[in-house]
Amino acid sequence: MFRPVLNQLKRVSLTAWIFIGIILGILSGIMLGETIIPVAEIIGGLFLRLLTMVIIPLIFTSITSGVLGIGTSKNLGRLGLKTMAYYVASSLIAILTGLLLVNIIKPGVGAELGLTTDVNTSDITAGGLGDILYRIVPNNLISSMANGEILPIIFFCLILGAFISKLNDRHRILMTDFFNAGFEVMMSITHFIIWFAPLGVFGLIAKVTATTGLEVFRSLGWYFLTVLAALFWHYLINLPILVIALSKENPLKHFKNMGIALITAFTTSSSSATLPLTLECAEKNAGISNKISSFVLPLGATVNMDGTALYECVAVMFIAQVYGIELNFAAQFTVVITALLASIGAAGIPMAGLVMMSIVLKAVGLPLEGIGLILAVDRILDMIRTSTNVWSDSCGALIIAKSEGEINNPAVSS
Repeated sequence: MFRPVLNQLKRVSLTAWIFIGIILGILSGIMLGETIIPVAEIIGGLFLRLLTMVIIPLIFTSITSGVLGIGTSKNLGRLGLKTMAYYVASSLIAILTGLLLVNIIKPGVGAELGLTTDVNTSDITAGGLGDILYRIVPNNLISSMANGEILPIIFFCLILGAFISKLNDRHRILMTDFFNAGFEVMMSITHFIIWFAPLGVFGLIAKVTATTGLEVFRSLGWYFLTVLAALFWHYLINLPILVIALSKENPLKHFKNMGIALITAFTTSSSSATLPLTLECAEKNAGISNKISSFVLPLGATVNMDGTALYECVAVMFIAQVYGIELNFAAQFTVVITALLASIGAAGIPMAGLVMMSIVLKAVGLPLEGIGLILAVDRILDMIRTSTNVWSDSCGALIIAKSEGEINNPAVSS
């Protein structure tokens, strides 16, 4: 009797469950009022603790694995340097676009999200660029892990990955397999935790709705529109300008060539799942040689996350504004650098940006409680930012192919 019901429930997607959690959280907060708060606090708090639990091991394995994936490639050299230069530049442009718009629009100023965690503002806004550089290099790696200091851990992982790639083949392969396996395990655990997101969202939304009413969604609406505007600006203006300036190709024609891959990225919210179609569109429609596409696009699906990095930056700035914290230049610089470095390890799977955003929050000393609320409007943004990630990858492949004389189809030329 219950088996058909259970089978039907298993077919319901995570996205649908999250929306169900949001709706039930709103209804519970409105109908039950403050009586729901004790239960909601426990449910939401446990979800945030689960997220916090995976941050450090996920950083350690993902960043190291990502660097090893770059450093052990047979194609590294001129092609590798061009690829990484493009990825760093496009991600940095995306982050700065988000930072500019969130500072102009200020969606979090005066917002009522019911955030209650006390924040030590002096720890966030104090210091200059010299202090940031000192904080990047760890005195004691274990102490940095125990204290949740993100920048020194990322710095160490970058160095570790680079030096492992220099080992002899036997030891390099052993260490690479170890970190790749560790990364797979951590992503499996992260997937498991993400399936609790509907419960976490329910608890966090119910608590806020019971406290502030429906005002929270007006504030989230401004945040949603800010991220959307930044993503569209990067998608429709920044990346086409890079294509025109660096490849002399027609970005509209390239957009049409990549259409199927971009739509698939939008619907699946997964750069990795879209990769086969991205490769096919790049080679068959855009005329990019297999030599370029087989190196640039798989690497991009792992380390080039323009949309995700932009979103993380805007979200962190929004949460800081909600707390009434005016981040100084040094703190905003920390946000930019951490978002850039964290995007290297952002796996191309749905909602990976959620975990990576917690990394950036921790880097500037902000609490994680705002994450659950942002989840209420995250799903649609996730679809758009994944499409942005894939669009950036394809633009990079076109630019690099043109620079290497690896465009096989003259029809793509402007």
